[in-house]
Amino acid sequence: MKMSKPPVPENRLQATRAFLQRKWVKNLLFMLALIIVYLALRPFMQGDVVKGPAPAFETESITGQPIRLADYRGQPVMVHFWATWCPICQLERDSVERLSKDYPVINIATQSMDDEGLLAFAEEHGMNPNQIVNDFDGQLMKAFGARAVPATFIIGPDGNVSFVEVGYTTPYGLRTRLWWLQ
Repeated sequence: MKMSKPPVPENRLQATRAFLQRKWVKNLLFMLALIIVYLALRPFMQGDVVKGPAPAFETESITGQPIRLADYRGQPVMVHFWATWCPICQLERDSVERLSKDYPVINIATQSMDDEGLLAFAEEHGMNPNQIVNDFDGQLMKAFGARAVPATFIIGPDGNVSFVEVGYTTPYGLRTRLWWLQ
């Protein structure tokens, strides 16, 4: 049985068009474009994130509970900046909440809404309001040097920033980093 060969395009332009019209090539080019955009924006998103000792802060949760970063000395803690209007933050919300059952997490809602609005948001989404700090004016976020949300700082037992992630990160990545520092 003789196999027939596919028709050969008449010139290079037709061959290139035929190649680019294949679905997998379109998908690959789209993914490459997304990666390039992500890599181009990453330096801006990282901003001038703090390195070394984490900025000390004392504040209150939206329920009035005092929160001091110094109280977590001797154990790893995750400081997580997010916003109610951020779609990427919504993707991370449930995994951060689950993680907070095993490790100390300080959730800092930045530039979002007032305390009452955040309380309603926390209730609606099953979040622990005792761990949520309202950084309405973005001053805490500025102290940590982040320019975008979500921004996650994992602080080691010594009080130094050990890991920083701006943008989406997997729950496994966060859990592994916290476990590593124990």
